[in-house]
Amino acid sequence: MASKSKFFLLSGLILVLVFALVYFGVNLTSNMGKSKTEVASEDAGKKLSKLYSNLSITTEAPVKGQIDLNPADVAESLPDISKFPITVENTSDNFVEIFSSTEKSGTGVDGWLTEVATEFNKAGIQVNGKPASVKIRNIASGTAADYIKSGKYVPDAFTPSNELWGEMVKASGVKTELVTKRLVGNVPGIVIVKAKYDALVDKYGAVNVKTVTEAIANNEFAMGYTDPFASSTGLNFLVTALNTFDSSNILGDQAVQGFEKFQANVPFIASTTIQMRDAAKSGMLDGFVLEYQTFVNAADLKSSYVFTPFGVRHDSPLYALGDLPQSKLDIMQEFADFVSQDKYQKSAKENGFNSLEDYKSELAAVDGNLLSSAQKLWKEKKNGSKPITAVFVTDVSGSMAGEPLNRLKESLLKGQKYLGKDNSIGLVSYSSDVSINLPIAKYDTNQQSMFVGAVNSLQANGGTATFDGIVVALKMLQDELAINPASKPIIFVLSDGETNEGYSLNDIQGLIETYKVPIYTIGYNANIDALQRISSINEAASINADTDDVVYKIGNLFNVQM
Repeated sequence: MASKSKFFLLSGLILVLVFALVYFGVNLTSNMGKSKTEVASEDAGKKLSKLYSNLSITTEAPVKGQIDLNPADVAESLPDISKFPITVENTSDNFVEIFSSTEKSGTGVDGWLTEVATEFNKAGIQVNGKPASVKIRNIASGTAADYIKSGKYVPDAFTPSNELWGEMVKASGVKTELVTKRLVGNVPGIVIVKAKYDALVDKYGAVNVKTVTEAIANNEFAMGYTDPFASSTGLNFLVTALNTFDSSNILGDQAVQGFEKFQANVPFIASTTIQMRDAAKSGMLDGFVLEYQTFVNAADLKSSYVFTPFGVRHDSPLYALGDLPQSKLDIMQEFADFVSQDKYQKSAKENGFNSLEDYKSELAAVDGNLLSSAQKLWKEKKNGSKPITAVFVTDVSGSMAGEPLNRLKESLLKGQKYLGKDNSIGLVSYSSDVSINLPIAKYDTNQQSMFVGAVNSLQANGGTATFDGIVVALKMLQDELAINPASKPIIFVLSDGETNEGYSLNDIQGLIETYKVPIYTIGYNANIDALQRISSINEAASINADTDDVVYKIGNLFNVQM
């Protein structure tokens, strides 16, 4: 009996050993010849399927909604002008209000004009026998131009970063008079990692926009730039790049073909400079665009990057707007003369301005209508032959009830006008469970109607399982990529950020990293830190959209990414 027991025990051990060898052999050979990326992707696929299968998911019946065929109304989406701070108050009734770009009308190294304007108001300067003063409002050049062009709010004067915005305002029909071409000197540039800069010089002999765009087109250089609808540097780079492809006609076939080839290899278009710099810090980019005044004040950039100027100088011209009385024009001229004094120009240099004075603008003044057409071209061609596939993940938990959900709906209904008909979209909503409100499909008129219907039907109640919603969106995107592998996947999460049920970020962070899907988050009166952590995984933007400006911000975000 003892020998039989030993026999059965030994046989059992042999069977276990053989099974283990076969199991590990199959697993080992199944991964032979595959790259680490392929193996990681397969592992991620298994994990995603497992996480997905554990969820309670409802597929809603499609509901069609009424499409608004009118173009996006920029004026309607803009928040009240009080959203943008006044950094210098007027000290008299005889004054001019000036919209000023943010790099000079803020605080600290970005507060040069704030300090000079404060001194102007103290100087006791009189115009027509009355004390004169200025009122400075801190507002980004592209946003300021939107207010002025739309007529939503037109100040007395405008000092954007560069003359391109002035030309666009003039072309929109607003009376525009140049008071001075320059308040303070600045230059836009491409900031390039030193080792990559040296490699470009070795191959191309020099580094400029022409050689950089050629290197990008040849997939030798990874560069990001900012939204040309909102960013002075981004707009400048766009028209400079088009000019390198065909200086005689920046919108001609040759320029368009050159732009499409170049843009196909651009990995990153940032909604904000901060987002772009974060991507650079992660090692994702070899270079990006930036103003010199910002570059010189950033020790981490100065030590590791080389600055190469390009395009039109950023010398902060000053424009008078509309039909103004002579007294206001006189105040503007007095202000321009006051600013030009040596002591104030020296203080500007201490803040990073008035450097690279030998650099001359590469481009002549560009007509404002041509600039608007260049922006439209960028919108049409920026994704090249790689359309976007996006899933919107909407929070309909109880904490979103009332105003937050109403603003979420308004954001999507107005923002969807920026989505682009060549792209594909889907919609998911979540509370304690997840619903697929709209499966992914090309954003034609039918899909647009169903998107509107799905958004209108959203109702809030229950808990908040944010990461369950993201799992469903990832699964939808992976299924779509299996059919259309050329598309670029994106997720937009719209939430108040308070997750209290379901999966955690730790459960799905590895999946997000493996699939490299950027997740843009939009917070409604939100725990913005929680949303920022999600977006930071793949260098996407996180918007803290309060109830005043959420529609405008989301319109800008969709315009850039979709």
